[in-house]
Amino acid sequence: MSEDLLLLLKQQLKLLDEAVNVLNFSEQKCHEIGIKDNYTPDELDRFESLTSRFARLCDILLQKIFRLIDEIDLESQGTMRDRINNAEKKGLIQSAERFIKCRILRNEIAHEYTSENVLEIFRKVLNMTPILVESVENVKTYCQKY
Repeated sequence: MSEDLLLLLKQQLKLLDEAVNVLNFSEQKCHEIGIKDNYTPDELDRFESLTSRFARLCDILLQKIFRLIDEIDLESQGTMRDRINNAEKKGLIQSAERFIKCRILRNEIAHEYTSENVLEIFRKVLNMTPILVESVENVKTYCQKY
């Protein structure tokens, strides 16, 4: 196991911690606001922060952490689906299918422009944030072996 990879993992885990902390903050604020038909500009701003932070954490997990763990474990990189399946096998995520839904939601966030669909995205993000948060805890537990 390369010392460089372990140092990189340590750095990525620090970024992961920072990302989950701000996501948790946003989630709490948005739960206080709740899901409704109309939002004030300040409330919209809070939900926009939540969706952005959700997407960022999803990317950090999938594009950085899972990939790096596979590399440290000497497993082939494969496709994104392979990475998600490997993460499930290692216990980093509870369910590959649930995590794929998070990834699909992340893509919806990146490409959604109509206000009607944005309200649905807000609801989905509030419901799916615990999946990502749980994954962060699983990753930290898994990485203790290194």
